[in-house]
Amino acid sequence: MKNKILKGIILSTVSVLFFACQPKKEEAVALDKEQIKNEIQAIENKMAEMFNDRNVVAEEYYASDATSFSQNKPPLVGKAEIERSIKEDLNNFPKGYQIAFVVNEVFPSTDGIQVVEIGNYRVSDSTSAPLYTGNYIAVFEKRDGKYVCIRDMSASDKNKNEQAEKE
Repeated sequence: MKNKILKGIILSTVSVLFFACQPKKEEAVALDKEQIKNEIQAIENKMAEMFNDRNVVAEEYYASDATSFSQNKPPLVGKAEIERSIKEDLNNFPKGYQIAFVVNEVFPSTDGIQVVEIGNYRVSDSTSAPLYTGNYIAVFEKRDGKYVCIRDMSASDKNKNEQAEKE
């Protein structure tokens, strides 16, 4: 009789522990993908404005630990190095040229903390005639309530020789 009671207590204890130790099922956070896309587009618009004003402040776009991958350059690590490189590029960006970034798609993480953006850009001359275009991927992370870019990579649709001939 004591064996049956002891087995019952052990079985009950194991059952309680088994069910109590099950991971809680997290409820999915309702994300508004269109709202996130609009928020990222606003960030891209601000970056284009800084480019077009020839006054890029990396702090407005990049996280301090960001890495940027550009054509014909080693990876740029940290917003200071990224800003320095952008400013060097802008020295060769003809006066009157304008850039525009367009968010094509966003892929937010289930909690909305990280967002992968796929977009394109267009460079136009002072008459708004398109000169060349390109594509990019950026990864944003929400820090202190604001999305900042932690990784990005871009590629022009034209090679440097074609771009130089146009300019």
